[in-house]
Amino acid sequence: MTALVVLAVLLLVIVVPLALAGTALYNGLVRKRGAVDNAWAQTDVQLKRRHDLIPNLVETVKGYATHERQTLDAVVAARSQALTAQGPQQQAAAEGVLSGALKGLLALAEAYPDLKASQNFSELQAELSTTENRIAYSRQYYNDAVLTYNNAIQTVPANLVAGVAGFTAREYFQAPDEERGPVQVRF
Repeated sequence: MTALVVLAVLLLVIVVPLALAGTALYNGLVRKRGAVDNAWAQTDVQLKRRHDLIPNLVETVKGYATHERQTLDAVVAARSQALTAQGPQQQAAAEGVLSGALKGLLALAEAYPDLKASQNFSELQAELSTTENRIAYSRQYYNDAVLTYNNAIQTVPANLVAGVAGFTAREYFQAPDEERGPVQVRF
């Protein structure tokens, strides 16, 4: 009878608290993984918004700059590539190409005063600028969520639960190399 009491006390003192702690750690990791997935979904929403604006922008420019076909084709091709990209790393690379193509498209406005004065073009340009700001914020939010999650699955004691439960590190949404360099300013 005393052995049974000792065993019951051991269960209550050691096993139950360990099980509760393990459950709490697991649930915390699940919440952090969900935050990363949500942050990526929010980034994806903003990228889709950007992708949806581009055809309107291209059509507006076509009306004014008909012989700038190469620039327009580059934007359309970059948009297609960005739409099919998978995961943060591929998406970042595709978005970098798209950003470069858009810069070329927006630079056309300088060569075409009528385009620059077009209200439709100005509204699309402002909408695109707002969207770019939202994308930047979404990327930052996503990377913050990834940092929190990756730190959680790599620190003791959560790393023990993470390893057993199959939690793996997530990748950051990193800017392409050409966007990290110094900005060229020419007068």
